[in-house]
Amino acid sequence: MSRIGKQPIAIPAGVAVSVAGGTVRAKGPKGELALELPPQTAARVKDGAQIVIESRGEDDRAASFHGLARSLVANMVKGVSQGYRRDLEMEGVGFRAALRGTRLEMTLGFSSPVVFEVPEGITVAVEGGTAIAVTGADKQRVGDTAARIRSFFPAEPYKGKGLRYKGERVRRKVGKTVA
Repeated sequence: MSRIGKQPIAIPAGVAVSVAGGTVRAKGPKGELALELPPQTAARVKDGAQIVIESRGEDDRAASFHGLARSLVANMVKGVSQGYRRDLEMEGVGFRAALRGTRLEMTLGFSSPVVFEVPEGITVAVEGGTAIAVTGADKQRVGDTAARIRSFFPAEPYKGKGLRYKGERVRRKVGKTVA
């Protein structure tokens, strides 16, 4: 049995969780999320204060899904109560970003600006023209959106310019030398 899967998930104040069949729904101040559990697992709400994930098998695959389901439900409960945030930094001469409605426009040194359409359920904020904050209730969608924004110009190792996560260290390489 999975050690992670055995741990109960505490339901914070202001969050409502319901289990119907194989679907877990969580509603909180940051939004509403639903998750279809793997078929080897089941969930139940215990005393209205905890969610317990149970395994329906004894093989290794069931144990793997047990821990996975518990982690996904815990992330979902945290997302609807606190939310998730990923910060990006831009480094380079002339690099800047601006938000126009639901479109993020970035000047990254290309001949034309890069336009990114922000997905529904995700909030993007630009701070100081060079810092981008991606927030939302769904951990996977926040991380995916931040990675897609970063993929337009990942930080390169020679000059260090490009988009990077806040706190990310870019290993610098030595350029060419002339003999």
